[in-house]
Amino acid sequence: MTAGVLNRMLVATGLTAVALCGLNVSVSAQSQQGQQQQQAKQEKEQQKAKKQAQQGEQKEQQAQRKQDQDTQQRQHLTQQNQQALMDRQEQRLAQYREHLDQQQRVAQQQSAQLQRQHRVAQYDYQQQYIAGLRQQQLRLQGPDRYDFTRDLYLYQAPNYRYSRGGRYYETNQHGVDLLRYAVNSGYEQGRLAGLADQQDRWAFNYRNSYAYQDANYGYGGFYVDQFDYNNYFREGFRRGYEDGYYGRSQYGTYAEGRTSILATVLGGILVFEVLR
Repeated sequence: MTAGVLNRMLVATGLTAVALCGLNVSVSAQSQQGQQQQQAKQEKEQQKAKKQAQQGEQKEQQAQRKQDQDTQQRQHLTQQNQQALMDRQEQRLAQYREHLDQQQRVAQQQSAQLQRQHRVAQYDYQQQYIAGLRQQQLRLQGPDRYDFTRDLYLYQAPNYRYSRGGRYYETNQHGVDLLRYAVNSGYEQGRLAGLADQQDRWAFNYRNSYAYQDANYGYGGFYVDQFDYNNYFREGFRRGYEDGYYGRSQYGTYAEGRTSILATVLGGILVFEVLR
């Protein structure tokens, strides 16, 4: 091999090596650039997620602060009006005691009428109802004065409202429980009254029942006005009377001696909204 040929081969080999080296450098640079771009993208997404989390946490903190402020304000209002609530409770009790005294005479008159009509089943039911009212009256006439300082109702601000007759009324959990009890108690008593009329072969007429007219069974004179209790008791009574009279369970259930209005029916009669 001549010296010229050898020189040309060396030059060619050097050029090829240089080209390969340049290609490797280019590929390495592109790979490094891609990694940098991917890393930058990930960092940007992480920053975005962190910012969103911080914003969500701030909103939650603001909502909690507002809720705490509302709660403190309602508690403050409750403390300011505690004496007014006590006075209102005293007034309710006095009115309810007077009502129970008056109803004793009405009950006696209606019982005598049932006897004249030979409505044995309805007479027996009414005597049971009257006995329940008498027990309520004895509890209210006890020697011990009611201790308002131990009544949690007076220390809880209204946190629910309900609509009746186109107006809204506020109450707390004690009032909610009592009104629901009024509907369920009314359903139970209505079912018994309807069943009694059916057994006596008497015409369907829930309004003629002494229990429907009185509507105080289970009321103790506390937490809600007597008119409100009477109103929701009658709503339950009407439905219970229909089930008892026709021997069905459209509005409630009866099993193992226990009567209960259906939750869906109760929810349709009484709708409570949470105050915020």
